[in-house]
Amino acid sequence: MMLDVRRLRLLRELALRGTIAAVAQALSFSPSAVSQQLAVLEREAGVPLLERTGRRVRLTPAGQNLVRHAEVVLQRLEQAAGELVDARHGLAGPLRIGTFPTAARAILPTALTALAREHPGLEPMVSEVDPADVADALRAGDLDLALIHDYDFVPQPTEPGLATHPLCSESVYLASAAPIGASDDPAITDCEDMPWITAIPGTACHAMTIRACQAAGFTPRVRHHIDEFATVLALVAAGQGVALIPQLGAVNPPPGVVLTRMPIRRRTMTAHRAGADAHPAVATVTAALRTAVPAGLETEQ
Repeated sequence: MMLDVRRLRLLRELALRGTIAAVAQALSFSPSAVSQQLAVLEREAGVPLLERTGRRVRLTPAGQNLVRHAEVVLQRLEQAAGELVDARHGLAGPLRIGTFPTAARAILPTALTALAREHPGLEPMVSEVDPADVADALRAGDLDLALIHDYDFVPQPTEPGLATHPLCSESVYLASAAPIGASDDPAITDCEDMPWITAIPGTACHAMTIRACQAAGFTPRVRHHIDEFATVLALVAAGQGVALIPQLGAVNPPPGVVLTRMPIRRRTMTAHRAGADAHPAVATVTAALRTAVPAGLETEQ
């Protein structure tokens, strides 16, 4: 009996997530449906793939080996899908793009305008997605392409089944209501005794601020947790604290805000399912995004 690719995908997701409930939630299935499909896969394979201990499930050695094969199969299917699209004339249909807010504002409008002009049949569909959810959304097929980022001190983890490519990088600035330090070389340590404004805990921006301060020898005294950079800058202008903000988030600061460049960078990357590099729509949109990187940012190959 042939192994069903959809069930192989479920097994791969179980290997990544650890529980049937997590797989069901990520793929919008019921837990019972996931269990049933995995049981069918075991019958197809003819060997036990899962070991059940109470509510916990783990893969057997045979299951782990099958997941390794599944990764290769899924990657080849992505390549095949791209070749089929390439065999048709012209790009058409939807392409689902995930993004974070500053890239949505600074990069995507220019890219979408060019795509509409050059490939009118292509239908980019943009969604703002929490960076923590991007990998799951790509593997589940809810997204085809995504813009993601990482910071110094907070590297992007390697995600199974996905490929990433650098797009651009930008400086990170210290935003304050007055010039920082009395020297010509201001540093984060000059703000050790000040209140800080950070993003919400659990985000890469929050982790970057905390780790940058700790690397400088202190833990910041956080007064406010705000995700939107425009609001952070407004609070800085109101004397509520200092903050670390990437270049794209520090555009048009309100009066009274001083921006001091720090030796910290944020990098933006594209991400898609492994094997989709040559998919015509993915390649075309990626090229448009690269062309749309604003002046003043460093484009990376």
